[in-house]
Amino acid sequence: MAKVQVEFINTCPSCDEYARMIESVAGKFVEEVAVKIYYTGKDMDYIRKYGMVTKGTMIVNGKKKIDNITRSIVEKAIAEELGR
Repeated sequence: MAKVQVEFINTCPSCDEYARMIESVAGKFVEEVAVKIYYTGKDMDYIRKYGMVTKGTMIVNGKKKIDNITRSIVEKAIAEELGR
């Protein structure tokens, strides 16, 4: 089974908390989830894939976009992709 790809586009300093939370939740599934954090102004790879993003956004498997981020939403999104 392929790893679940979780990407987070960090657009501002206050989004750092979201990045840490996503990494913490994904840490429970180390063998099954890969996390990539993009930092606006530093990383530009995400722009080609997703276009201009102005709000902290989590993307699961390149298709599910979540910009209302809470711990329960992150856990639910990852669990759904893992089939749990």
